[in-house]
Amino acid sequence: MHLSTIFHLGVKELRGLLRDPMLLALIVYAFTLAIYSSATALPETLNRAPIAIVDEDVSPLSTRIASAFQPPYFASPEHITPEEMDRRMDAGLDTFAIDLPPDFQADLLAGRSPEIQLNVDATRMTQAFNGAGYIQSILTAEITEFLQRYRASATPPVDLALRARFNPELNKSWFGSIMSVIDNITMLSIVLTGTALIREREHGTIEHLLVMPVTPAEIMIGKVWSMGLVVLAASAVALVFVVQGLLGVPIEGSLPLFMAGAALHLFATTALGIFLATLAGSMPQFGLLLMLVLLPLQILSGGNTPRESMPEFVQTVMLAAPNTHFVILAQSILFRGAGPGTVWPQFLALAAIGSALFVFSLGRFRRSLQ
Repeated sequence: MHLSTIFHLGVKELRGLLRDPMLLALIVYAFTLAIYSSATALPETLNRAPIAIVDEDVSPLSTRIASAFQPPYFASPEHITPEEMDRRMDAGLDTFAIDLPPDFQADLLAGRSPEIQLNVDATRMTQAFNGAGYIQSILTAEITEFLQRYRASATPPVDLALRARFNPELNKSWFGSIMSVIDNITMLSIVLTGTALIREREHGTIEHLLVMPVTPAEIMIGKVWSMGLVVLAASAVALVFVVQGLLGVPIEGSLPLFMAGAALHLFATTALGIFLATLAGSMPQFGLLLMLVLLPLQILSGGNTPRESMPEFVQTVMLAAPNTHFVILAQSILFRGAGPGTVWPQFLALAAIGSALFVFSLGRFRRSLQ
């Protein structure tokens, strides 16, 4: 095995990538617009949720309640009639619709217990759950203050000192942007290496390589280092210019340490991309395999849902996936400023999984060339 041969094979892959405008556009999109949209459009948070109010009471209290729903959690309420409520909910115009009944204020002052109807569009599941709790709190606070005839906060029996660590602003973009970078590193490393191999097979250039004095290991390593370098460079640019620069998300830990972990992760995922390309006979088949592999890797890795909330069997199985360890490593470094003394188990796990995947993929690649 000659290092110069591996270097020139990798340069050949980079030149082939530069001649593919679709892949270049995918790389640019994945590390710019995709990150920005993930950071600013997370559906789990309550942000300017559309709400409508049917005010059948038209009293000072009902006016006070309507004015309590304001941005950023809710959009300014739309005042509608009872006949419009169902039609607007069916059309998806409102996530929440509140119906204040006639004589609502008079019933409260008389000591009766009137009912408020709250309709929720539960197809927006997380927003519906969070928003219903917000609405309950707002209604309770406004009605209590109206009945007491003064605005004052009750003294709680216990003084809770809340300190939000690692995200003191509770800003959703801090989580969404970094997790988008982590997911796109995995996706593009598999896509680029698999596409490079299938493209050579479809163009017939793989046979030209085999008649040259090169080995399958040199061909595979050339693809691994070149495509891994592209993804590593794109992720570094995205973290500095998009995450830190455009979105203003602070990076707590060491970027070089994160890059080292990302390089180990790319070693594993690029080998996985080669393996999938040896199984697929064409690009459409490779795309179907990606759907079967990428979705479980990203959903079950602990990036979108905490691993502790998953069944123990799933947690155990996903320890064999490089994503699981990379998500732990990336979140520890970028969110919490962890050092090598904290993340060394993840480094070891990525090195072991990457080595196993490389050896297995190399064997499969050799058999596919025979």
